[in-house]
Amino acid sequence: MPDLLPIHFAPLQGYTDAVYRQAHARIFGGIDTYYTPFVRVEHGEIRRKDIRELEPENNRNVPLVPQLIAPDTEKLEQIMSLFIAKGFTCADINLGCPFPLLAKRHNGSGMLPYPDEVRQLLEFAVSRYPQIRFSVKMRLGWENPEESLALLPLLNELPLSHIILHPRLGKQQYKGSVDLAAFEAFYDGCRHPLFYNGDLLTVADIRSVALRFPRLAGIVIGRGLLANPALAAEYRQGEPLSADEKGEKLRRFHAELFSQYGNLLQGGDLQLLNKMKTVWEYLLPNADRKARKAIHKATRLDTYQTAVNQLLRG
Repeated sequence: MPDLLPIHFAPLQGYTDAVYRQAHARIFGGIDTYYTPFVRVEHGEIRRKDIRELEPENNRNVPLVPQLIAPDTEKLEQIMSLFIAKGFTCADINLGCPFPLLAKRHNGSGMLPYPDEVRQLLEFAVSRYPQIRFSVKMRLGWENPEESLALLPLLNELPLSHIILHPRLGKQQYKGSVDLAAFEAFYDGCRHPLFYNGDLLTVADIRSVALRFPRLAGIVIGRGLLANPALAAEYRQGEPLSADEKGEKLRRFHAELFSQYGNLLQGGDLQLLNKMKTVWEYLLPNADRKARKAIHKATRLDTYQTAVNQLLRG
């Protein structure tokens, strides 16, 4: 069996916030690095929520890399000033976000068809902030995989710590299959440590990718960990958690999220209920359908808690 690869938790907007990261690290673990959802400049400012998410006291005992998304050097500089003020010595630049509203403004994977813009942004970052270890999270391209290959000479020249590649196109968003042949073409030409990200839902999926690409430096998982928070720990220990242990951890995990979001959110029961329902958009997708439906239909916290208790006892 090959050596175990480091597992990193991919960022997902609206899901992997500071409360979630701390609870996951404390109860499940198995993660080498957690990436923040991208920080961006909106209407000339960074959202107060995003600033709060970076505070050291909100990320205790969580190995954290902040991620930014920016279409130009001015916005990148504004965000980097925040990262440095919060004490970070590394940062991830998002060239992968597939959401059309951002992509059409040359954010995320929407920048990949414009190599001159990518060059300007990345060269500015590494020259302006030599004390920061930069990584890049990207897709194969927006329209076709040739876009990432066209960027490889530039990427290979830059002093990046690593590259994270999700082998889909931006225009696919999360639909269709990953393109492992296109990933392999990038992998063959990439001189930086390369992390694989995309459609890893089981330990067998992780092992399969690791075997196919033996020079990988890491694995990055998002939705697979939201569905099974124990996935990284199970990969590390080489076997699934027992049903009893996983059930006990899931109950503790849910209780901590419920308590911490309850303390944080100021919008009353309905806001807390809606926030907790987002957790179940991914969590345990193969659990009892009737119980999952009851969770999503709940209109009061007491009925929600009853439905969750029924599912987690099942």
